Amino acid sequence: MGQTGLLNSFLAAIQASLSVLLVIFYGGLAAHLKLLDGPSSTAISKICVKMFLPALLLTKIGAELHAGSAELYVVVLVWALACHIVSFLIGAAAHYLLGMPDWITAAIMFNNTTSYPLLLVQSLDETGILSDLVVTGESTPDAIERAKSYFLVFATISSCLTFAIGPRLIDSEHAPEPSDDKSVSEAEDDTTNAEEVDSQAIENERTHLLANEDGHLSVSRRGSAFFPSKHRHIQTEPITHNRRPSVVAKRRWDTLSDRSKWWLLFLYDFLNAPLMGAVLGTIIGLVSPLKRAFFNNTFDGGILSAWLTPSLKSIGDLFVPLPVVVAGVSLYLSMQQSRKEAAKDGTPWPTTIFILVVRFVLWPLISIGIVYLLAKNTTILGQDPMLWFTMMLMPTGPSAIKLITMVQVGEGSDKEQQKIAQLLTISYVISPVLAFTVVGALRASHAAI
Repeated sequence: MGQTGLLNSFLAAIQASLSVLLVIFYGGLAAHLKLLDGPSSTAISKICVKMFLPALLLTKIGAELHAGSAELYVVVLVWALACHIVSFLIGAAAHYLLGMPDWITAAIMFNNTTSYPLLLVQSLDETGILSDLVVTGESTPDAIERAKSYFLVFATISSCLTFAIGPRLIDSEHAPEPSDDKSVSEAEDDTTNAEEVDSQAIENERTHLLANEDGHLSVSRRGSAFFPSKHRHIQTEPITHNRRPSVVAKRRWDTLSDRSKWWLLFLYDFLNAPLMGAVLGTIIGLVSPLKRAFFNNTFDGGILSAWLTPSLKSIGDLFVPLPVVVAGVSLYLSMQQSRKEAAKDGTPWPTTIFILVVRFVLWPLISIGIVYLLAKNTTILGQDPMLWFTMMLMPTGPSAIKLITMVQVGEGSDKEQQKIAQLLTISYVISPVLAFTVVGALRASHAAI
């Protein structure tokens, strides 16, 4: 790839990054014009994660996964776990050794792993620079769809860890103890059905349910530490659902120790709609009769391919732009809320710069270097350059918008929420610098072929 090719690739990457940034801007503009507000963006987020994302996972993973490619998806799964563990260690070191706020761990550990990279790859496809990574007889659109499925597997692991670990990383040791010992059964009696919650109630829920940003009905645990302790009382907030648990289930729950309750709630947080969609997609991809029914031609056994599969693809495709628009709404509203306090306290520049360097400089260097060496010198990563390219991008980019809600669930202060809003705004404004990462990943992948 010569200088002309490098310049063209860089300009294409800049255009793709600006395209994503403009979609975020449109969300902020919609909020400014009062076309979208907090409750409406919350509703959109819920349906995106509880319906659109599972449909996207089912169709993308189901279509791309087969017995011969299963090992590549295992590689992505292991890479996802490794990236999150390393990010956790970096964040924990920054908190305990450098004295930075506790929410820095979540800010470094969880980046935008779904809508942002999917939209970025879609924009890169429009520029044509990814065609260099297609080394077989397949078409570039087919390779792009496979790249999306790799990102979605990484995103599924990230989502599970976000729901289970995210709120526990923030302010757990300083969270206020509950004022009463209300049991789960008493709390359930006070729960209202989701359909009966008005806009004010939805706004109040923002401090209790992770669902408002992610769509997952996660339980707020005030006063619970990251690791269970038999000396700490565990209070559970009401879980919003349509059916109350049976009396027997309530009694059994009350008989459990606090440690057992902590672990059960921790494991429960891993069960979410995106994971279910990924599991179903995996089953469909690996079971030949099911894959044939979902994805073959109608006259070749595809009894579902003409009606069910297209409908799932249609709603799945909605997931790509909508959360990015909602991100713009969330950033606009958060910045509006924090403007007065920001003028008083100022931006936490040391923490912000540290996070930006890790997310936009350190992780690109680590991921590109490791993946290049493995692809060049081993067969662990297979022979798919599109896999190498996506793996280099997976742990990079801005922190997840849901970080604001994690702080709310973790009982973080208003000042912390305002600082995080400033961090996220800066992160997404400078996100076009990912063009350097895109070009670096593209060149490294091409060199490893």
